[in-house]
Amino acid sequence: MADLRTFGVVLFKGFELLDVFGPLEAWGMLANMGQCKVTTVAERSGAVTSAQGPKAIADYGFTDCPHLDLILIPGGIGTREEISNQPFLDWLKTRAEKAEVVTTVCTGTAILARTGLLDGRRATTNKRAFKWVAEQGAKVNWVREARWVEDGKFATSSGVSAGIDMALAVMARLYSNETAEQIAIAMEYEWHRDAGWDPFAKIHGLV
Repeated sequence: MADLRTFGVVLFKGFELLDVFGPLEAWGMLANMGQCKVTTVAERSGAVTSAQGPKAIADYGFTDCPHLDLILIPGGIGTREEISNQPFLDWLKTRAEKAEVVTTVCTGTAILARTGLLDGRRATTNKRAFKWVAEQGAKVNWVREARWVEDGKFATSSGVSAGIDMALAVMARLYSNETAEQIAIAMEYEWHRDAGWDPFAKIHGLV
């Protein structure tokens, strides 16, 4: 039997709760089905404070983190500091280059953009913070209206709850649509399957 993929969430001070735990709910269900493994990592292992206050535990630090096949970078107010955290950017670039799929939610796309790995690729982000995120990657082909965007191994999503739709879409591609559908039903989640569905782009004047 082939080794199970490891899905790793990257935590940092000021991460957005739903950016992490929305997708993690879906991937955790897949792990409970014996189809993958899930873990968390931060610059240092231990408790990491979210933007909303509650803490999450990072299983690993950057120095002892195992190989990650699938990576999730959440957004949150903390991204404003992490875009200038060179050790974080260097670690992420190295790990992302080796990963099978790299995903971002919300302003987490800004962090990935700062590594240069999105240069020449299509990507999207939270529409409320779109201008700021786009400034972090001048060579990225920013998509102003999209729930999520997939370009090669990279999948970037709009704000907060959009990460769940993206996670299910990636899961459908890597495993099967039936598997993703089963998980959406188990979550009692109304899955938006159209990556171009984005009413928030209009609300925030991007289109």
